[in-house]
Amino acid sequence: ATYGVDVAKMSQASAQLADAAAYLELHIEQGPLLESIGLPLAAVLGTCGVERHRVVWRGQAAHAGSTPMDRRRDALAGAARLALDIREIAREIGAGAVCTSGGVACQPGIATSVVEVAEQLIDQRHLDAEKLAQLLARAQRLSWQIAAEERLDVRWDLIYRIAPLAFHPELIALAEAAIAQTCGTSYRMPSGPLHDASEMVRAGLPTVMLFVQSLRGISHSKLEDTHEEHIGLAVQALAHLTDTTIAWIG
Repeated sequence: ATYGVDVAKMSQASAQLADAAAYLELHIEQGPLLESIGLPLAAVLGTCGVERHRVVWRGQAAHAGSTPMDRRRDALAGAARLALDIREIAREIGAGAVCTSGGVACQPGIATSVVEVAEQLIDQRHLDAEKLAQLLARAQRLSWQIAAEERLDVRWDLIYRIAPLAFHPELIALAEAAIAQTCGTSYRMPSGPLHDASEMVRAGLPTVMLFVQSLRGISHSKLEDTHEEHIGLAVQALAHLTDTTIAWIG
């Protein structure tokens, strides 16, 4: 068993839940919202649902110098149009909706050829399941329309899907109270990124998170940082939340 992990015993891990009554997690926000409104901490409502797909556009390779613009079947044109339009879909649906075109791999991928195949990565997130479904449905309908206009074929391949996961409402209230006790002002917000807390919810454990402000909203970078003062407040709030959660468990 590599690193002391026996995969054959993996199913026994659920036994660890027998003595667990709640799950509390403190994490950096990984975004710019708290800094933009001047607050150090937030209670987290839950983690957004995710729809992640590979959108495969197929056209026809042709010489870049001799193929007239109106005769091209350019797969990259389809991907480029969708990348811009899904941003508008997110803005229209709103309430925290986000859509990202995370990359496009092109074939043949040379300067002298129209792109025949473009594989595009699309990530869509929302805390509301109905709105998440709207994000996906509207993007798919739009891709079919673009494909018809550009004379392309398009296919959506599912990479990953997870439903929105709401945290325990009573623990959210306790988290808000702990924040208010620590720094005077409480705030609620969803989490776009997924966290360990997501899996705790799926395991049936009452769960909540606290966010602490991220400087400049930057994460997964050497520039990622948080004020030491805010870290101190976060630890205090987590301590208050732990005490009130223990009392809540009874």
